[in-house]
Amino acid sequence: MTSTTTPDRPADRYVSLYAGLLKDVRRQGLLERRHLYYWTQIVLAVSAFVGVWVAFFALGDSWWQLGVAAALGLVVTQFGFLGHDAAHRQIFTSASWNAWSARIFAGAFAGLSYAWWRAKHAKHHQAPNQEGIDPDIGPGAIAFTPAIEAARQTGFAGWFVRRQGWLFFPLLTLEGLNLHVSSIRAGLDRGSRQPWRRTELAIVVTRLVAYVSVLVAFLPLPMAVAFFAVQMAVFGVCLGASFAPAHKGMPIVPPGMRLDFLRRQVLVSRNVRGNPLTDVAMGGLNYQIEHHLFPSMPRCNLKRVRPTVRAYCAREGIPYQEVGLFESYGIVVDYLNHVGLRARDPFDCPLAAQLRG
Repeated sequence: MTSTTTPDRPADRYVSLYAGLLKDVRRQGLLERRHLYYWTQIVLAVSAFVGVWVAFFALGDSWWQLGVAAALGLVVTQFGFLGHDAAHRQIFTSASWNAWSARIFAGAFAGLSYAWWRAKHAKHHQAPNQEGIDPDIGPGAIAFTPAIEAARQTGFAGWFVRRQGWLFFPLLTLEGLNLHVSSIRAGLDRGSRQPWRRTELAIVVTRLVAYVSVLVAFLPLPMAVAFFAVQMAVFGVCLGASFAPAHKGMPIVPPGMRLDFLRRQVLVSRNVRGNPLTDVAMGGLNYQIEHHLFPSMPRCNLKRVRPTVRAYCAREGIPYQEVGLFESYGIVVDYLNHVGLRARDPFDCPLAAQLRG
């Protein structure tokens, strides 16, 4: 299905929509780098990381270490966000500075491959929620689209898919481990053309081996295993809970459907209302609409550009969705539990309905 234009909205009008918004945002200086902000975030994150390990060695053989493990999961999540920002070139002007910062933040501190994540994430930003392009809604443990759900109707797969909304957040406890495994697999892929693949593999593996070795050397084995499990679980839940509200439960774009850039990013994205704590906990990803429109914009400016984007969308008649945090999680759970119902009428396309209006 392809979008069509009407006499009062010719093709060039659709093309110019984003250009007008971009011009306004540039005039406000919101795309300029915020070095002081990011250096502050880096210093705070490194200080917290050091503080967690000081607490680890001070506590020694104690089950209070599980609290330290949870704290480490929270801190590592912040390094994941910093790696995300650097990968989007939000931190520095230099592309190489951003790339190596991403490798350090994501690889050395969080255990994730920058090259693997960047390749996957670039496809997501290219066409969010579009079947056949966006890997975030592709086949996996969770069925995100009616087509995938339809192929899982019998046996355990059928039982699981009918309850996957309720199981989604518990499954996020395994997401941290899954990201580590995916990063290592990407590094071992000899067919990959990602630059610095072996270097990143060495960073990720060295970090993981050193981490496990310290746990085993300083804690009894059961406690070391529990520490690792808690840290990975907190890390996975924090990352997953930050990404999930962004697009899950928003319209799925059919393969081949064409949309102008502004609508492509806004119609399938959802913002999450909150406060400064929400901004920190979600790494600025609660401003998902603004992030997709301006992926290189410094995180701290996303909140500032929000009123401009919202007013612009209202003026152009483009739906702008923003809900509370817990409401967003409710939408995600409900959508995943009823994915198949979205396919009842093949001609009932939310995006087409919006474009007709």
